[in-house]
Amino acid sequence: MQELDPNPSPSPQPTPMFAEPTPGRRFPAAAVAIAAVAVAILVTVLVLLGKRHEAGPPPKTVLPAAAYAPNLVLSNLQMSESTSMSGGKLTYIEGHIANRGPATVTGITVQVVFANDVSMPPQIETGPLNLIYMREPYVDTHPVSASPLAPGAEGDFRLIFDDVNENWNQQLPQIRVTQVATR
Repeated sequence: MQELDPNPSPSPQPTPMFAEPTPGRRFPAAAVAIAAVAVAILVTVLVLLGKRHEAGPPPKTVLPAAAYAPNLVLSNLQMSESTSMSGGKLTYIEGHIANRGPATVTGITVQVVFANDVSMPPQIETGPLNLIYMREPYVDTHPVSASPLAPGAEGDFRLIFDDVNENWNQQLPQIRVTQVATR
């Protein structure tokens, strides 16, 4: 027969779920300080990035030619068009470029002005000039920075446009060299 203890042990401690909250909890000052520093760094980065992208001229404004532009001779300009399977139309302008200046050219931005005969402002497209590096099995291009034009060097280029207005007069557009990167 089992004997019962006349002095039962005290009841077990209450589980933490039912325990009283600890009165010594402190405000997480270290976590708040870290978050404040992270927010300050983020704001600084955003402000600096915002200053780097200062507003330039309106997108459809004819820009002046680059100072080095007279040293870049564009010749043998030819246009062609193709239709994509989705029904879109691509307009290509190909030509030859020669660097007659004293510096090596590592980047060229051109502005192409598509005139019209309906008394409307011309369509102006601005973008990088890409050099042709392969013609077979298809024409492929790369930026001038991939194979810079040394003084006296020449190369073929291709410009591609997929959104030329219907009112374009189908004449060879004016091509202006607006930015040149050299070294």
